[in-house]
Amino acid sequence: MEATQFLMAEHDVILRVLTAMQTALAAIPNHKVQPGFFLAAADFIKNFADGCHHAKEEGVLFVEMEASGISVKGGPIGAMLADHEQGREYTRSLQQAAERWQDGDVSAVAAVVVNAAGYIDLLRSHIHKENMILFPMADRVVPVDRQDTIWEAFERVERQEIGMGVHEKYEALAEKLALEAAGY
Repeated sequence: MEATQFLMAEHDVILRVLTAMQTALAAIPNHKVQPGFFLAAADFIKNFADGCHHAKEEGVLFVEMEASGISVKGGPIGAMLADHEQGREYTRSLQQAAERWQDGDVSAVAAVVVNAAGYIDLLRSHIHKENMILFPMADRVVPVDRQDTIWEAFERVERQEIGMGVHEKYEALAEKLALEAAGY
């Protein structure tokens, strides 16, 4: 299904940022990374991974999967929703800790590390489960005549809810973070 292929392409962008974050975490003891890196990463997570990507999953794909007979409670969709919520908590905490670090509170670095590492581990596992289990399931259960509707709804989310150019802005930020981390 075109929609799940698009979501997997977005996963590739997210994975690029997770790798950059992991590299940045390793550079913290050498004082090579600044809190602004993690603030930018939190911005990416909040507005691309969650605001753009998860919005399409939660508001479109999961709804169609439920309508096609996949239970939300106790099933794979429920597990993905729980991961999304845990990711939001990590992101809030990461952003708050990075802001404290930027304001001079070096004790906040430990919270940056814990929350960034937690988010990285959560999302790597989450993406694997979606790519290998949930999306193939969606491809099987969502009727063919509904698949074009899902794609159209994705485009509507991109245009109306997220805004024109936002997707591209955050893809560029992902590239910037990857390049910055490569220099550590």
